[in-house]
Amino acid sequence: MCERIVRLRRQRLTGKHIAMETGVSPATVSRVLRRTGLSRMKDIEPAEPIVRYEYAQPGGLIRLDIKRLGRFDRVGHRITGDRTGQSNSRGVGWEYVHVCIDDASRIAFTNIFPDEKAVSAIAFLKAAVAYYDSLAITVTRVMTDNGSCYKAKDFAKACKALGLKHILTKPYTLIQTALREWAYARAYPSSEHRKAHLPNWTHMYNWHRPHGSLKSKTPISRLALNRDNLLRLHI
Repeated sequence: MCERIVRLRRQRLTGKHIAMETGVSPATVSRVLRRTGLSRMKDIEPAEPIVRYEYAQPGGLIRLDIKRLGRFDRVGHRITGDRTGQSNSRGVGWEYVHVCIDDASRIAFTNIFPDEKAVSAIAFLKAAVAYYDSLAITVTRVMTDNGSCYKAKDFAKACKALGLKHILTKPYTLIQTALREWAYARAYPSSEHRKAHLPNWTHMYNWHRPHGSLKSKTPISRLALNRDNLLRLHI
């Protein structure tokens, strides 16, 4: 059991999430993590502090962010700790993970695009709004940093067409949880395997992962959905 707890921790799961997955008490998980020197996330990999926000109602404000990730065809040094031969894998290219978080519920929506241009940002925004609509969430505001894709006239037109108020802010950290628990948490054989796992991680984040700012409840628990809707959406 101790080995499993350590393995799950190295996948960047929180203590309460590990307790849920293993069926042992949070206190037991805490003791194992302290004994193995993994009680803090920064013991695995230093992470920038996450700034918490919360809006009054779901859909009242969604936040968008983008992170460039290197494509690869072998397990990377972040997992193995070995940079030998890394230069031989250069030139594979980049892909961009687009992330959206609803402030009130913390429900996330994610996708990967080949670039961070306005056309991709617009496509992602439309898909995000449609996703939240499927959860009976009406989006009214979107907040982004001042990246060029978000400042583009076409993005402004898309927001207007969707009936969204667009708020620009200084760059902020939104995507770190996805990077820790999805992008860097496993020894993916290739970036295509990493990409294929993103929908699974997003589903786990929304439906099964206890969230610190939600008193250890899941994001989906903040929605007033009836049982039939839950069964239809939980696929």
